[in-house]
Formats: sequence, structure tokens, C-alpha cells
Amino acid sequence: MDVAPNGGALRPREIVGELDRYIVGQAAAKRAVAIALRNRWRRQQVPAELRDEIYPKNIIMIGPTGVGKTEIARRLAKLAQAPFVKVEASKFTEVGYVGRDVDSMVRDLVEAAVALVRDEEAEKVRARAAELAEDRLVDLLSGAKANPRTAGFGFAVPPPPPAAGLTTVDREKLWAQLRAGTLDDQTVEVETQDSGMSFMRNFTGQGMEEIGFNMQEMFKHMPGMNRTRRRRTPVPEALKILQGEEAQKLIDMDRVHRLALQKAETAGIIFIDEIDKIASRDGSRGGGPDVSREGVQRDILPIVEGSTVNTKYGTVKTDHMLFIAAGAFHVSKPSDLIPELQGRFPIRVELEPLTGEDLVRILREPKNSLIRQYAALLDTEGVRLEFADDALLEIARIAQSVNERTQNIGARRLHTVLEKLLDEVSFGAGELAQKHVQIDAAYVRRRLEDVIKDEDLSRYIL
Repeated sequence: MDVAPNGGALRPREIVGELDRYIVGQAAAKRAVAIALRNRWRRQQVPAELRDEIYPKNIIMIGPTGVGKTEIARRLAKLAQAPFVKVEASKFTEVGYVGRDVDSMVRDLVEAAVALVRDEEAEKVRARAAELAEDRLVDLLSGAKANPRTAGFGFAVPPPPPAAGLTTVDREKLWAQLRAGTLDDQTVEVETQDSGMSFMRNFTGQGMEEIGFNMQEMFKHMPGMNRTRRRRTPVPEALKILQGEEAQKLIDMDRVHRLALQKAETAGIIFIDEIDKIASRDGSRGGGPDVSREGVQRDILPIVEGSTVNTKYGTVKTDHMLFIAAGAFHVSKPSDLIPELQGRFPIRVELEPLTGEDLVRILREPKNSLIRQYAALLDTEGVRLEFADDALLEIARIAQSVNERTQNIGARRLHTVLEKLLDEVSFGAGELAQKHVQIDAAYVRRRLEDVIKDEDLSRYIL
């Protein structure tokens, strides 16, 4: 049975409204992804005999860097509570060359789906896991019970005889102290799984990623490989460790893997960035690097068309995954992609370059705006940071000016401008006598005037 995306119940207008809280402008792109997400919900309502015949309409976003392409896709996945993975097309290679296997994007998506479903299942058993973890921690604090020790090669050693058990009254006292936080300054020795086998992570290259996973799974069950180690940690940290272990015991991982595969198939979103980098330049179909670029496109094509990929959790079909590709297309254009791949991305959306007004709105409106982020960071040291309206206008004007005179990197320019602007405050925040810092247009010009005037310097500083 298919797993319906959780966010699909939202109507397109509501989806756009949610995206507006984080992303300024780009109405056409928001409409396109909102319709794509809503169509997933609609597909679940269609009779079963027709449901499998309805495929998602994949999207290509065209626009310069820093205008919100990646953020739109990431926020959409978060809104839908769907597995999401971002890959760069330029990191892949065609069969026979050194580089990442294109199937790895699907395997990465399945890993994201497993993590997502595992977190959902862990939340369901959180209360019970917390009770069991507290019970174990009380035993450890009292010395009434010891965790099984492990010999040098992973063989379990019979534990020593348990100490005399606590009375019910004593346990209740320890529980009360634990929950009141009076034991937080104490440490306790816990046994944790040793995350060894790091050499298995070095498998790279065509087809080797899945081999590395399978070998790691095989070695994990061999004697001497499943090792644990004892370490002394503060009580709050020990409680988190034990709670995680107890939750893991309560979760049915077979069910998690089954649901994750279904979720990846029906709700997964794969964002392929820099797809313009694998397009043939100016429509050429000659030799040289264009051969490799076209080869990557042909390897990606079956994934987008719909194929079956083997993962360590089982096979997964890509037929109903949503693919969102993005690229600046400065040198090439979407028509330079091979025709078969073009046909698998029927929706094309052009994102507009950001204006000065857009930059002001980016500073002011989003829920996670840079202004709010910097204010929250400095507030941790008791510094109250305030920006006047004319300061926001001046910051946006400077960012727009530098984008026009050097390389246009869109809203990312605001990061560099603000970092340079607040360099002095950030460095001495803990030592400031005046804990209220007011930023106005005059302050912005004073801090950035020299850098703005020197164009060569601004290329490196901003």
C-alpha cells in the first residue's frame, strides 16, 4: 500500500503561503512545486487501477545562483515531511569513468527515508523509552546493576553478581532526584557501541558504494567486530544515551525499512543541482568533455524515467519520485540537454534575478532572516542588536551594487556584507560596555565605505 505524503493535504495556495514565510518572490517557481506536491495527494485519491499510471511532472528551475532554487525544494520537502536529497550533477560520471555512480542518489534518498521514518517511530515510543532509560540509570547510580562487559574481541563476559537491590523507597528517592535535576553534576559509567569499521567508508567509485555497505553489514556480525566501550559521562548525557538505546530496542526496524522504501518511492524528492554543467555547450555533439557530459545524462535518464535500484534495504522503484533539476544555464541552455532527458522534465520555471527591493524584503520578512539570526546569536552574550529601517536599505543597496560590479551571487551577498558589517561587534560582544547596539545607515556606511570604494578590494572582501 502506498504511503501518502503528509504535506499533500495542503492546497497549492496554502503551500505557497508556507513557502512565502521563508522565501521572497519567485512566485512562478512556488506555484509549480505547490502543484507538484498537491498532485501527489490527488494521485492517492485516484482508483488503484489508474494510480500507477500517473507519473509526477518533473521540474527544471532556471536562474542565477542565490535566488532561492535550492531553498524552495528543501522547504517543500520539509513541509511535506518527505525524504529529500540534494545532489550535484557535476559529481557524477558515466559508466567506465572514475566518479560517483548515478544510482547513489537513490540510495542516499532511501537512507534519508530510513532516518525520517526511524525518527517518527522513535517519537511514538519516546515516553516509554524515557521510563526504561530512567530505570536503567537509577540502577547504574545505585550500583545495583552493571551492564554486560565485553572482552577484547567482542565476546560477552558473564557479568559479576548484582549488588543488593534497592528498596522501593530508595528507588523513588533516586527517581525524584533524577527528575529534579539534583544529580546532573554527577557522572556515571555507561557502555556504548564502538563506531569502528571506518575503513569501510572509503569505498568509492563506480558500483563500490553498495559493496562497501554490504561488507560493513557482513563484518558487523562477526566475532570481534561488534565491540563496545565504557565511558564516564554526566548524568544528563547518560540519560540521552540510554534513552536512544531503549528506543532502538522498542522500534521494529523491519517495519521501518519497509515504510521507508514505500515513502521513498511515493514521496521522495531528488534535487539535481548544476544540471547545466552536464549539458553540451551550444548544442555541440562532438568529442572532448561533451562525451562525458552526454554520458552522464544518459546514465541519469533511466533513473528519472523510472527504474529499479538495489539498496541494502531492498529494491526501490523511482517511477513516482519527484525530480527537481536546477541550473544557471549561463553558457548552455535547457535545449542543450539530450532530447530524452528534456522530455522527462516537462515543467520549466525561470527564476528572476533579485532586485534591491527583494534584498530588503529578504532581510526583513522571512521567519529565519539573517537579521533575526545575528540578533539571536549576539543575544546569547547579552548584546541587544537592533537595525533601523534605513540600515536595511543601505545594506541591500551595497549588496546590489557589489553584485552588479563583480559577480552576481544573489542573496548570498548579504551574508558577506553582514559579516563584514558586524565583524567588530561579533569579535568584542562579550566585552562591550554598551550592551545595546543600534545599527543605522550612517554606521553601515562608516564600516563599509572603504571596501565599497576600492573595487579590487571589494572583490575579495565582499
